[in-house]
Amino acid sequence: MYQWRKFEFFEEKLAGKCSIPEEVAGKIECCSSGRGKIVLGCDDGTVSFLDRGLKFNYGFQAHSSSVLFVQQLKQRNYLVTVGEDEQVSPQLSAMCLKVFDLDKMQPEGSSTMSPDCIQILRIFTNQFPEAKITSFLVLEEAPPILLIAIGLDNGCIYCIKGDIARERITRFKLQVDNVSDKSNSSITGLGFRMDGQALQLFAVTPTSVSLFSLQSQPPRRQTLDQIGCNVNSVTMSDRLELIIGRPEAVYFYEVDGRGPCWAFEGEKKFLGWFRGYLLCVIADQRNGKNTFNIYDLKNRLIAHSLVVKEVSHMLCEWGNIILIMADKTALCTGEKDMESKLDMLFKKNLYTVAINLVQSQQADAAATAEVLRKYGDHLYGKQDYDEAMAQYIHTIGHLEPSYVIQKFLDAQRIYNLTNYLEKLHEKGLASKDHTTLLLNCYTKLKDVEKLNVFIKSEDGEHKFDVETAIRVCRAANYHEHAMYVAKKAGRHELYLKILLEDLGRYEEALQYISSLEPGQAGVTVKEYGKILIEHKPVATIEILMKLCTEEGDLAKRGTSNGTYLSMLPSPVDFLNIFIHHPQSLMDFLEKYTNKVKDSPAQVEIHNTLLELYLSNDLNFPSISLSDTVGDLNLKTRRPSGEAMMSKVESNGKVRGDCNDLTKEKGRLERLEKGLQLLKSAWPSEMEHPLYDVDLAIILCEMNAFKEGLLYLYEKMKLYKEVIACYMQAHDHEGLIACCKRLGDSGKGGDPSLWADLLKYFGELGEECSKEVKEVLTYIERDDILPPIIVLQTLSRNPCLTLSVIKDYIARKLEQESKLIEEDRRFIEKYQEETLAMRKEIQDLRTNARIFQLSKCTACTFTLDLPAVHFMCMHSFHQRCLGDNEKECPECAPEYRSVLEMKRNLEQNSKDQDQFFQQVKSSKDGFSVIAEYFGKGIISKTSNGPTGSLRSGSTASSSGF
Repeated sequence: MYQWRKFEFFEEKLAGKCSIPEEVAGKIECCSSGRGKIVLGCDDGTVSFLDRGLKFNYGFQAHSSSVLFVQQLKQRNYLVTVGEDEQVSPQLSAMCLKVFDLDKMQPEGSSTMSPDCIQILRIFTNQFPEAKITSFLVLEEAPPILLIAIGLDNGCIYCIKGDIARERITRFKLQVDNVSDKSNSSITGLGFRMDGQALQLFAVTPTSVSLFSLQSQPPRRQTLDQIGCNVNSVTMSDRLELIIGRPEAVYFYEVDGRGPCWAFEGEKKFLGWFRGYLLCVIADQRNGKNTFNIYDLKNRLIAHSLVVKEVSHMLCEWGNIILIMADKTALCTGEKDMESKLDMLFKKNLYTVAINLVQSQQADAAATAEVLRKYGDHLYGKQDYDEAMAQYIHTIGHLEPSYVIQKFLDAQRIYNLTNYLEKLHEKGLASKDHTTLLLNCYTKLKDVEKLNVFIKSEDGEHKFDVETAIRVCRAANYHEHAMYVAKKAGRHELYLKILLEDLGRYEEALQYISSLEPGQAGVTVKEYGKILIEHKPVATIEILMKLCTEEGDLAKRGTSNGTYLSMLPSPVDFLNIFIHHPQSLMDFLEKYTNKVKDSPAQVEIHNTLLELYLSNDLNFPSISLSDTVGDLNLKTRRPSGEAMMSKVESNGKVRGDCNDLTKEKGRLERLEKGLQLLKSAWPSEMEHPLYDVDLAIILCEMNAFKEGLLYLYEKMKLYKEVIACYMQAHDHEGLIACCKRLGDSGKGGDPSLWADLLKYFGELGEECSKEVKEVLTYIERDDILPPIIVLQTLSRNPCLTLSVIKDYIARKLEQESKLIEEDRRFIEKYQEETLAMRKEIQDLRTNARIFQLSKCTACTFTLDLPAVHFMCMHSFHQRCLGDNEKECPECAPEYRSVLEMKRNLEQNSKDQDQFFQQVKSSKDGFSVIAEYFGKGIISKTSNGPTGSLRSGSTASSSGF
């Protein structure tokens, strides 16, 4: 033990000068501590309470003679004392046990207060004979149950258990040794141990150590050792180990026997335990001095050592150790704070001790890391880099990694740095920069084995930043490692980037894409499709077909339908990868449209195909093109040598012609496909096509695709634009044929096309007599234009002669003459009828009418009175007319039909839409207007009542 280092981790408190107050007059026989107080029991029967600083609080008379033992309870503010009182009778012992409730005070005299004594028990009875009490201990079980153990000099232990205050108790006795020599059998120390529900009691005599299991009935005794100790040399550790002190050593005991022992020589006057420290007052027989030592058993050091006077009592309170001397002086010792202790060790460069100290005292991790850092700095300064790094590794998680990294970068200690970075990654605390640095260390050391372990660890998830690892491995040409990391981390885009950009393994990249889920495959193709199309167009198109159609595994679920197709990627999503390869794009879209007929994106697909089909500048990467470019460059670089130049020019021309022929052939094929697409994507039963009509027209116009333009105009019924195309091309034959097809009103055509055609020829400025005559034939047949308009239109063409229209004019004049003559006859007829009607009206208004009918018009019987005569010359019996005497039954239906017709015409005059529709659809709109005037619909009419044709009726009883 003499090799143990001595330190001053404790210091004297209260300025080193303190003593028991004068108010404590008697000799101190016992003491206890707890609940912020120190309790002293004296031989005069008084109990005194001391506050912090050993200041007297109050005292009271607990026993009449002497207080032998005292214990302050922790859970409840009770004080338990054992002392001598006045002997009431010879049969009763003077020794008794008292329980005081310190929360209840009662006046003891005029100026003092004493706690309430809630119970007094006689310790010795007939069943429990009197003996000298050598030890005393109270255990607080679940309140209000107390277990009191009283050790005697005869080897017996009297136990009292229960609610002492209410005297609901049980007593039992434990026997340690049956030895006749009382000096070797007295109980010198007791200690309770609670192990779960098991309650055990250690009992120490000068010659033995025993353990009683109190949960057994009767309690079972077990002898742990055949050696013991004297009074005051027994204590319990915070781990509930029994500690006894003998002159040769200090022994620890568990429930199964003796544990470790520490060879501290000298007589142990007092033994105690304080916050993991062993407290010993040792008497040195050689010089007669007492030494107070505080041992740190974990770190094997003496935390404090001091020569003291004769000690009478030792206890702990307020975080301090208090020694009470025989002369009533006191020594109060307290532990220094951790920072002070560490500073002391650092000054002596005792870093190992400092580390053990902070770890043993369960300091926080940050404090431990700071000690380790200082130790590491110390070792680093001594150039012990390996040991320094070992300390720095323990600081991971608390010390900023850059602090360590900078030191070892400067020292060029790459092996140590690698070790630190590995540990940093193992704990998951590495950043992207740390990963970069570690991988650079591996690559500089060319340590492929460690790189494999780091990259290909089987610990589940990577403990590093994946993107950083891949970037560093690629930069160092460790492509296989980079690919492994990308594949394991599911970073498909990075895996493919390495394959395509670094290694150029296009086939492997395509196989990898095929193995991915459809969603992932689609994302990767979008990102790297340009490279794949450039080098493997056919295989790339096959993968796209699998993604966009039902060729994948999902196709097995059922037949094609709109809902399923909407879940698949659209070809439109992949158009950007074909930006430099329009031919491959055309192949892909053609395959797709041939397989999928009801794609949700078919309009966009057809638009793209039309643009490809109709464009004139679709380039094909071919050998002939590159050869031609090479020949032209050769010709430019070598201007001398006439024969060579001639040969090169000749070859270039032939190859250029071949290239032009191939290009033209491809263009014609595409135009044919374009026209076919225009027709197939606009079925007759559909109102709108499966492409953008406006875009299709623009493409046809931009690329001068006449056939497509004519088809679109015709489908859209834009007949005037159709003939405008022919006019622009000066295709007179096609123009007339088109008008024959589209200008036939019987087949739903537009006859006005002939008028536009005539106007075209009239403004042509060329000789076109044949075409004009043919056009006039159809104009005359359908009576499309008046002759005057025809003459005015054709008069603008100076190349046309009168002979062209002479026959037409003659026929029209003859036809007009016939119509005029016919109209003249109708006019004369209508004038005669109108004159006759006016005469009749005048006659009715001015002359009397004679009714000569002798028979009733209704019943044909002879007319008799009463009779009714109408101005229309019909006569009726009044009885035959019934209630209707105001109109002639014979003439009324005809008159009503005329009135109904007039009302209908007046009603129709208010329907403007019908009027304008008739004018618009009629060949001769003026005739419709004339008809409306003739029927009096447009003329101003009176809103008054209409007069009757008859002037009235006369009823006579005389027969007139």
